Order: sequence, then C-alpha cells, then structure tokens
Amino acid sequence: MTTPFTGERIRTAREIFGLTQAALRDQAGVSQSLLSQVERGQKPASRDLVDAVAKAVDLPLEFFDVILDEVPLDSLRFRKQQTASAVTTRRAHALFQEGFRVSRLLVEGTGYPRPSLPVATGELQKEDIVELAAETRRALQLDGSKPIPHLMRSVERAGIPVAPIVLPDDDETSTKNQHFGLSYWSGPDEDAFIGYFPGHQGDRDRFTLAHEVGHLVLHLRRRPADPEREANLFAGELLMPFERAQETLSGHLTLNEYRQVKALWGVSIQGLVMRAKQVGAIDDERSTSLWKQISARGWRRIEPVTVQPESPVLLGRLRRHLYGDRPLRDLRKELALSTTLLKSLLDPGSPRVHQDPDNVVPLRMRQ
Repeated sequence: MTTPFTGERIRTAREIFGLTQAALRDQAGVSQSLLSQVERGQKPASRDLVDAVAKAVDLPLEFFDVILDEVPLDSLRFRKQQTASAVTTRRAHALFQEGFRVSRLLVEGTGYPRPSLPVATGELQKEDIVELAAETRRALQLDGSKPIPHLMRSVERAGIPVAPIVLPDDDETSTKNQHFGLSYWSGPDEDAFIGYFPGHQGDRDRFTLAHEVGHLVLHLRRRPADPEREANLFAGELLMPFERAQETLSGHLTLNEYRQVKALWGVSIQGLVMRAKQVGAIDDERSTSLWKQISARGWRRIEPVTVQPESPVLLGRLRRHLYGDRPLRDLRKELALSTTLLKSLLDPGSPRVHQDPDNVVPLRMRQ
C-alpha cells in the first residue's frame, strides 16, 4: 500500500542514483509522464509502479513507505568548492538524509548519548571562535594543547555519528566532484550527523571533520554572512590551538620543517601556512614566499607526508549492538535501504585515498 509521500520517495531514489525521469523510465520500463505526475503528487503511486522502480534501483519496498522528517536545506552545511556540481550536491543531500535517518534509528534503538557541544549565539569576533574551539575540545574530552591523535573517534565518542557519503554508480572520486563534507544538528541533546566524501588524504578529511564540527557549534542558531570563513577558522583552532600554533609556526620555519609539523599535528602544509598567518606567526611577505615555494614543488596538488586516514566505527558498532551479527542484506527491510548503501554507511572499512603507501605516517603525540 502506497502513501501520499511515495512520489517524494521515488524522486529521492532518483536523486540518490543521479537519474533523470527519462533514465528511470528506461530502467524501470514505466511511463515518464506517470512518473512526473506521481512525483508532483498529481496521481497516486500504484504498487506496480513502486515495484518496478524498486527493482530498477535495487531498493527495498520499505524505502518507498518511509515518511521522512527532512533535514532543512537551510540548516544543512556543505563544505565544497564553488564549482562543485549542482547535480552531485542534490545527490549528496538525498543520501545524507537517508544516512541521518538510519543513524537516528540506530542511536535511538541503542540509547547512545546525544552530543553536548557549546552553541554560539550573537555576533562573534575571532577571539570568540578561539574560545568556542577550546570549549569544544573540552566537550570532546581532549587535551587543550596537544595534537588530536584520532579526531573521528573523539567526535564519535561525543555522540556525533560520522559516515562516508559514497554516491552509488559514481566513477569519479570525491577529489573530482569537489565536495568534502556536510553536517546537521537539530540542537542540544538532539541528533547530529556528519558526512564526508572519502578519497582525499587523511589531513584533508581531518580538516573537513573539524570544519563540520565548527558548523554544528557556530551555526545552529546563527546565520552569519560568511559561515565558511568562520568554520575554517574554527577548524584551524580545533586542530592546532592558538598558543601552540604561535609557538610552533615561527617565521623562520622552512618547508621541510613544515613537513615535520604536519606529521605531528595531522594538518596539511598548506593549512599550516594559513594557520601561521592566522595567528600572526608570519607576515604577508613570508606567507607569499612559502606559497610560491609550495607551488614550485607541486605541493598544491599532492603534498609529501601522507597522514594516516581515519575511518568511522560508531554506526557499525551500534548496528551490531542492535541487530547482532545479522548480515546487512537481512537489514534491508528494517532500515529501508539497499545492502550497498547500508554497507557504505555502516561498514565503510578503509577509505580510498590517493597516497604513497611508503609515505604514510600515524600522528605522533608529543610527550
């Protein structure tokens, strides 16, 4: 039996798989005119139509019965380049909503604690963001001045599920689709969720995760003119606190010495140069010189010293706590999602990353 929302779910399925109505018509063998009318709510969806669509995109019938509490578009934050594909953005938003839905089911089903993070209000100055990042470190039970050895684990322990956003049947890696991360939080002691696009180096993913935590803290109750700038400043502060950055990133540091700092702090060399400028450790002239050297060495595209990539585990553990060792294919009905999509969200394994396997280093903790 279909619902008045089944048409919306058919459209969501199309968006996840990047299909036009014409493409879905060809795959499902149904009328494009009927698809259009059903998606617009002008006609009810028949069970035969839903069966055909479900088979075409390999989704369980339960997917089309879900009444989804949508994540508001104006509350969803993306970290992406300005030239990022609008089609990919829509696909990512649709899959993120399904990830958030599954995450919420698992959190509610197991009673896992919700996050308790600081929440920014009003106008913020630079020093306010510095203090909020320090408060966030305390909320994540992190030392106030040391490198974070595994940021993703710290975020998950604080009650914020993280999952890779892997678009099905997409041959391009996230480094080409120009998307990095997205996040949503419905408020204190409520559900939060962070998605990231795998395929980047570990330092890029760590910055993306810190950036998205910044959105949760800074932009739950605020709509500033430039939220991305604020989230970038927050991310730099969370990963490398102000005083340690001033102490470590002195003006005489060479690029080879920046490599050592990268290995210790898990922040890219380019990010460290920007951080040095943020905290006043280098002036404009030195910053320009370093950027020219980075470009000359080809490090804008691929840097030396690949930071060990991190991988989420929380949702997989919650799934096993709630459902035991049942294989994912047996959870299609309960979680109303295909086995492939469930695997990408709940059992991601090691992320794909462009790296030299002989040049990967774990973060080293300074004693």
